Amino acid sequence: MDLHLKNLFGRFQDQFGSGPGLGPGSGVCLMNLEGISPNIIHSIFRASASLYRSEPWKRLRPGHLFGVRVGKDSDWSGKRQPFQCVQFIGGDGGDIAIYMYRSMSYALKMTDDDDPWEMARVPNVEVLRVTYELESLMLPCNKRMVKSLSLEASGNDRFPVIDVARFMTSGELQFRNPTLEELRLVFAVMKALSLVHPLLLQEEKQVKGLPRMIKFSPFIETVDVQWPPEMFIGHDFVAVTVSHPPGQSYEQKLNKTAVKADNDDELELVSGVGQGAEAGLRKCTMCDKSVHRDESVCCSHCRATIYCGSECEKRHWREMHRSVCNLYEAMMSREEELKMKIFTFSCHAENSCEWLVSLGVHKKGMWRRQCGCYSQRPFGLLHGSSSDAESWGGLQDGDYPQDLPVKNLNGRSPGMILLSDWSDYYDVRCLPPSSPVSDILSYPLTLYHILTTLSTHSKNLLLKGKEVTVHYLGPERELDWLKAFEEINHLLNGIGTVQIIMVGPEVPFDLSATTSATTNNSRVKVSFVKGLYQEEVTYLASPDIVVALNCELDKYSSWSGAVEVVNNLRIPGFFTDMTEDACGNAKAVLRNISHPVAPNPFRSPVRTCAESSNLPCYSNGFILGVNT
Repeated sequence: MDLHLKNLFGRFQDQFGSGPGLGPGSGVCLMNLEGISPNIIHSIFRASASLYRSEPWKRLRPGHLFGVRVGKDSDWSGKRQPFQCVQFIGGDGGDIAIYMYRSMSYALKMTDDDDPWEMARVPNVEVLRVTYELESLMLPCNKRMVKSLSLEASGNDRFPVIDVARFMTSGELQFRNPTLEELRLVFAVMKALSLVHPLLLQEEKQVKGLPRMIKFSPFIETVDVQWPPEMFIGHDFVAVTVSHPPGQSYEQKLNKTAVKADNDDELELVSGVGQGAEAGLRKCTMCDKSVHRDESVCCSHCRATIYCGSECEKRHWREMHRSVCNLYEAMMSREEELKMKIFTFSCHAENSCEWLVSLGVHKKGMWRRQCGCYSQRPFGLLHGSSSDAESWGGLQDGDYPQDLPVKNLNGRSPGMILLSDWSDYYDVRCLPPSSPVSDILSYPLTLYHILTTLSTHSKNLLLKGKEVTVHYLGPERELDWLKAFEEINHLLNGIGTVQIIMVGPEVPFDLSATTSATTNNSRVKVSFVKGLYQEEVTYLASPDIVVALNCELDKYSSWSGAVEVVNNLRIPGFFTDMTEDACGNAKAVLRNISHPVAPNPFRSPVRTCAESSNLPCYSNGFILGVNT
């Protein structure tokens, strides 16, 4: 009997909804909206799926209210944004939805003070709802719309139903279709929320009397949302500001950040130089103990390995170092050979923040990923800029590559531009040797070098005007550097196309399953997939080549599955690492080495410090290939 009642109650909940909220979707259909187009519906469903994939309901409850401001008030027909406050419904069970209110006061009236998991029924308050409804429970009109337009699902079996609900004075709940303007608002809000809600920081102190509800630090963030062509009115992008609680200002944020920074060594958003990589702090090769450079000792023969004291040095010699000391000595002897003497900016960075400060680009543009000051911001979620100058940290015109076709061919034949080293590239792009952009461009230029020089197969495809598909494994800072990857498009110079599929656990939910062209009419397309390569590879287009940059294959166990795929399928692949030793260690897990470890001509020219060795260390410093 108990089991029968449980099943019966479960079916009742599925059909009529449960928990907070106003019940399941009303059954209104967007196809009935005057002036709607299939492209608008597709865009709305894609934005809805992006928000659903980011899983805000894991942490957010109806008691968490968010203020949203999309563009300017003058952008809206009534000279005021119609709905300005957002609430997440369903985190504790029941109908999964987001509710939008015209003001925070209306949201508070609808949220019961005594129990935020129950909704108060306030007459004449409109609620713009996006309810994620199970496909099996959708009305026939919505099922037909989903099937006929092949709309994207949210999760496995849910689709958004969008309506505007209002309680009448009689107590009756009435529904209407949203307007086209309200749909534009929904699109922008969902895209922005999927980007910023992961940035909320949890406070240790919980809300009194609400043990299930997490309390977050006050928060405000602005992101740019790109309008799809069918929603474009005046501008390509719109600035969306999200705040928690509603009404939080940037001035309040700055004041609280400055106070918090005094008590929180991990917070690095205040002005000044970050402390993520303290100058001179190293790690003992034997025991992993942190030790200052001035207090450390190193092997007296090779001078490569670092120790906290003589005891660890002697023990490491007996257990391991004796067998590799001569090899390390040979690697150390190549220090002078690896220096790139064509550059006039400082090419030694023991402390990345201080180096960036010396260039005037610290905490600016793409350079924000070159130190630890933004390490708490997820990869792919840095606020970017459409301006070339701002993306390159305010470098002067002529010190960074313009987003324009290559003009200085210097006698080269038309078509794909082949480069041998940084000197070639700087010459083609008319850059002065004082420009530090090679430190960032090491990533796209290393990929271009692989495709056009090291991989004969890829080079031949491009020369024939065909497409090369690249599986790009383990992206991190590259997710914020699409502007830099535009260079590949310009260097192709009208020949061939490149499809880059970036796969890795650091890809944010909102980017996953999306594709971005680096520029309009670009020959380079970048798409993103969140997950481990070995779990996602069967769903991806077959690769012509696999690439992993600064991959540290020998350090991360999660690489073993990806390496097994590359080995078993004999996929051509190239891997880079920062030291010759790390790249050499990768040979232990890779098979069919076809391109031996060698210095990468497009490594960063900036010499950095490895944690526990003095070996020459450069971003993308060394390269090896398999199955080529």
